[in-house]
Amino acid sequence: MGKSEFSATGVGIMRRLRSLTRAGQVRVADGRLALLTSCGRVIDSAPAREVRVERPWFGSDDQAVIAFNDTRYRLRLGGPAAAASASHVSPVRRLREAVGQARGVG
Repeated sequence: MGKSEFSATGVGIMRRLRSLTRAGQVRVADGRLALLTSCGRVIDSAPAREVRVERPWFGSDDQAVIAFNDTRYRLRLGGPAAAASASHVSPVRRLREAVGQARGVG
């Protein structure tokens, strides 16, 4: 995938009420967003221009709802890696910014 613009591990990924993984990965690179399992298997992927990143109506600051390919996923980005981050910017905000920047990539 080349150099990642955004990468998060330990991400909980849900579709509707079903948990797909508790320790997944989110990557934004080369103009694409990819959701992966902890083993690296692709759950779903789409060009960044087709991805919407939203805050859920309820939930904590470490949660996001993303929609693409006619599917909505709920992400919990607040894993141990996010807590250990020196940055005080929320992982959801960094994800939103990375998707916005990737839309400009071919």
